Amino acid sequence: MTARRLQPYLPLVGIAVLAILLLVVAPAVLSSFRLGNLGKYCAWAIAAVGIGLAWGRGGMLVMGQGVFFGLGGYAMAMHLKLEAAMATGGPDAVPDFMVLYGDGSMPGWWEPFRSSAFTLAAIVVVPTAVAAVLGFAIFKRKVKGAYFAILSQGLAVAFATLLIATIKQTGGFNGLNQFTSFFGYNLYDPVNKRLVYTIVAALLITCLVVVWQLNRSRFGELLVATRDAEERVRFLGYDPANIKLVAFVLAALMASVGGAMFAPIAGIISPSDVDATASIWLIAGVALGGRASLFGPALGALAVGYGQSTLSESFPNQWSYVQGALFVVVILLIPAGLSSVLPEAGWLKRTKSPVRAKEAQPA
Repeated sequence: MTARRLQPYLPLVGIAVLAILLLVVAPAVLSSFRLGNLGKYCAWAIAAVGIGLAWGRGGMLVMGQGVFFGLGGYAMAMHLKLEAAMATGGPDAVPDFMVLYGDGSMPGWWEPFRSSAFTLAAIVVVPTAVAAVLGFAIFKRKVKGAYFAILSQGLAVAFATLLIATIKQTGGFNGLNQFTSFFGYNLYDPVNKRLVYTIVAALLITCLVVVWQLNRSRFGELLVATRDAEERVRFLGYDPANIKLVAFVLAALMASVGGAMFAPIAGIISPSDVDATASIWLIAGVALGGRASLFGPALGALAVGYGQSTLSESFPNQWSYVQGALFVVVILLIPAGLSSVLPEAGWLKRTKSPVRAKEAQPA
């Protein structure tokens, strides 16, 4: 009985182990360069955890999370870019690309991002509001399945195209880069780089705890029920659109937080980091790890990020083919993701054991 009571809390043990690996072991054994790469993977993993909630638990194939990743990333990058400009040109200085590509004037909507508090609020409020408006319009009209996936991916394409077209306001295809500080901390200092890594790793652990709690709550049960039997949920008096909307907004918020932390760690945020291709890579990581599990999306995103960096270093022209082949194999042979391999192996072992076979024989 005690073991059964403790079983729901076993994921917390896994989260604790992952926290020790990311927050204690990794900083102790990895170089500054490798730790920075791991920080980028953690930023992607934060977005992947949100996708796991919306897709794995809610059945919504969100193929446009690059939009929300970009909203958070560009909000943070705008503040960091203004910090860099003020450090060299005074309190009224403007980003360098506005002088290079424009007339040296800064749009009025950039000005509030000089404030740290406004920037942090924007990272939370803007993607949440955008997701709430989009989700309300989509789910109330009962758009789902392939139509929802295509629509969300189309939003990512439109967002990336808008960024490229507004070169005087957002840096265009080159994006925003050359950040020198992070809320006053010098980014060239290895100690501060480690601090930023610690923040993004801690945020990943926090997101896992939040999703674990949601999964075991009444909302988590309703979300799964909506995925599997939407009409029955409506018959019981719940509005499936509202349940989906909450999950969609939470996934957008996590993607925004991941994008906001990606910018200072990578040192750049550009349309290529938020377009449809980037959104598909996030989905691929979630599918690889296992979208329906707690750890699958995060571990899948970490694995994809590591594979991308490692293979691109050794095989700069062939690494994408290797990853593509890996995903095809996983989808064909392990559709539930790598997180399902061990449970399935355990089940097969139990069903093939001599004891089970003997018990199954008729008396």
